[in-house]
Formats: sequence, structure tokens, C-alpha cells
Amino acid sequence: MRTLNNAEIGTVVSVKKVHGTGPIKKRLLDMGITKGSDIYLKKVAPLGDPMEINIRNYDLSIRKADAELIEILQEVD
Repeated sequence: MRTLNNAEIGTVVSVKKVHGTGPIKKRLLDMGITKGSDIYLKKVAPLGDPMEINIRNYDLSIRKADAELIEILQEVD
């Protein structure tokens, strides 16, 4: 399973599935991270946490632990 925290900086990936339960999953879905959405990984903080992504034309910073819950497909052209 490939997750968002393993994606390369500067790539665009597609969301396959959002894992997790309860409030964590709801928060990710409320932020627009849904199946089929394209995510552009902009940058990662020097110590690896948080990471900045662009989804649905807005920038979002998420924790690495939350990024592990986002299963991705492959790079999108």
C-alpha cells in the first residue's frame, strides 16, 4: 500500500482511499481529501513534519501521521 507520506515532492498523486476511523477520517474528508482527488505535494518541513499539499486549489498542511492514512494510486500526468 502506497501512502501520501511516501510520495515524492513535486508530484501529483490521486487519492485511492482514506483510511482511519471516527473523527480523524471525518476531518480528512471535510478538508476535501476524498477518493479520486488529485494532490500536489509542494514541500515537507525540514524535520519531515508537517507536509504542505495543494488539493482542490487550496494549500493545506497535514501531519505525517495523517498522511499515512491517505492511500494513493500513482502519479498523475
